[in-house]
Amino acid sequence: MTQRYFEDLPVGFCFSTGSRALTREEVVDFARDWDPQEFHLDEDAARASHFGALIASGWQTLLVAFNLSMAAGIWDEASMGASGMDEVRWFKPVFPGDAIHVEAEVVTAERSRSRPDRGRVRIRHDVVNQHGEKVASYIGNHLIKARA
Repeated sequence: MTQRYFEDLPVGFCFSTGSRALTREEVVDFARDWDPQEFHLDEDAARASHFGALIASGWQTLLVAFNLSMAAGIWDEASMGASGMDEVRWFKPVFPGDAIHVEAEVVTAERSRSRPDRGRVRIRHDVVNQHGEKVASYIGNHLIKARA
C-alpha cells in the first residue's frame, strides 16, 4: 500500500490487512511467557473450561493484529508512536489454526496546534477471523507525522 501521512488519514479512511493464522505452538509459547492461564497452556484444562478448547491469549490476538496493521505499510514510516489504546474488547476466542486480519477505520484526526509537523489520529482496529466474525477491537491513539 501507499505510505500515508497525517493529511492522508482523514476521518473515514479505511484499510484492511493481510491475515495470519496462529499455530498451537505459538499460542502455548506466548501463554507460557505472558499469560499463563490454563486454557491457553493445557489442552485438557482448556477442554474442561467454558471455552471448550485451547485458545490464544487476548493480548496475543491484539499484538498479532497490531503487527498486521504495521505490515500493511499504511502509516508505519510516518508513525511517531502512540499515546495508548481505548475501548479494548475481546468478543470471541481465537483458536489455534484461526486466521485473523484487521479492518481499520480512522475515527478522529486532529493536527497538533503546538507542533504542526504532526497530528493525532485515532484508528479503530476490528480484528476479524476467517469466518468474518469480529473477535476483538481497539482504538489506537497514534501520533503521525505530517508532510514536510
